[in-house]
Amino acid sequence: MPASLPDDCTGLIDLQRGVIARWQAAAVGLDLAAVDVLLRTGRWRPLYRGVYAAYTGEPPRESQLWAASLRAGPGAALSHHTAAELDGLTDRPTPLIHVTIARDRRVRFDGGGPPAGGPRLVIHRADRIDDMRHPTRTPPRTRVAETVVDLTQLSASFDEAFGWLSRGVGRRLVTPELLHEAVTRRSRVRWREEILGSLTLIGSGIHSNLERRYVRGVEQAHGLPAAERQVRFVRGARYPRSGYLDNLYTSFGVGVELDGSAAHPVEDRWQDIHRDNFCARLGIVTLRFNWTDVTRRCCDVAADVSAVLRSRGWEGHPRPCGPACRLPRRPG
Repeated sequence: MPASLPDDCTGLIDLQRGVIARWQAAAVGLDLAAVDVLLRTGRWRPLYRGVYAAYTGEPPRESQLWAASLRAGPGAALSHHTAAELDGLTDRPTPLIHVTIARDRRVRFDGGGPPAGGPRLVIHRADRIDDMRHPTRTPPRTRVAETVVDLTQLSASFDEAFGWLSRGVGRRLVTPELLHEAVTRRSRVRWREEILGSLTLIGSGIHSNLERRYVRGVEQAHGLPAAERQVRFVRGARYPRSGYLDNLYTSFGVGVELDGSAAHPVEDRWQDIHRDNFCARLGIVTLRFNWTDVTRRCCDVAADVSAVLRSRGWEGHPRPCGPACRLPRRPG
C-alpha cells in the first residue's frame, strides 16, 4: 500500500481487508486522480466497477466479500448464503455472493461479475434493510435471524426450510424467539404458519426433519403422550460419559431413537449398541426407527410405540390418524 495515502484512508483499507470503493475516497481524504494513477500503474487493481484492491495479488475470500458489499453501495449487507457462510450457518462458501440493498435503491449492475472473473453477485431487495443489517459485524451482513428466514424463503421445500431453522438454533447462533420476531416483522413470508409452529418444536429440542416428522406424523397424529426431547444422561467410565436420547417417555421408561442415515458406519452402530445397553441397565427400553419408518410407515411406528408404552403403564389409547390409518382397531 502506498505510504503517501492519508491515515484515514489506510485505516479504512486495513478494516476492509485491502479494499476500497471509489465512493468512499472523498470521506477519507483520497483524491480520485491519485486513485486513477494507482490503477493505471498497476499498484491497485479493480475488483468490481468502482471497487479496488490496494494490492496486486489475488484477493482472499474476505476481500471478495468486502468488495461485493461495497459494489452494492452504502447501506448494503451481505445476505442469504453469503451471510450464512460468514456466521457459521454453512460450512462451505457458495460460488455466488448474495447482497441485499434497500428496495428503493437504484444501482446499475453490469452483470455482477468482477473484471477478473471472480464471484458474481446476486442482488436482493428488502424494505427493512437498516433493521436487518447487523449493527457491528464486518463485512456488513444481515443479522443471523434475518439470514435464516431469508434462506427459508429460497428453499425448495418446507423440509429444507426447517433444516435452516433447526441448524441456526442447533448451532446456538440464534434463538427461536429471535426467529419468531424476524418472521412476524415481515409482511410476506412463505410457509409463515408452518415456520412459526416449527419454532415451538425446535425450542423443545427437535433438531432435524426426521424428529419433526416423528412428532407430527407419529406422536401427535396418533394421540401418543409427548416425549422429552434430547434428554442428556451420564454414563460410567466404560463408555463415553454422556449421551442423548432423541425421545424419552420418562414416566414409562421408553426411549425412541431416530436414525436418518442411509449408511451406518460400524463404529457408530457400536456406539448405538453401547447406549442401548446402558439405557437397559437403567430400565429404559429403546426403540429405533429410520426415515422410511417415520415417513412411510408412521402408523406402524405408532402401533409399536403405543404397545410398548401400554406394556409399561400408559393407560391411554392411540387414535387413528385418518380413514386409512393402519393402527389396530381397539376391541369393542
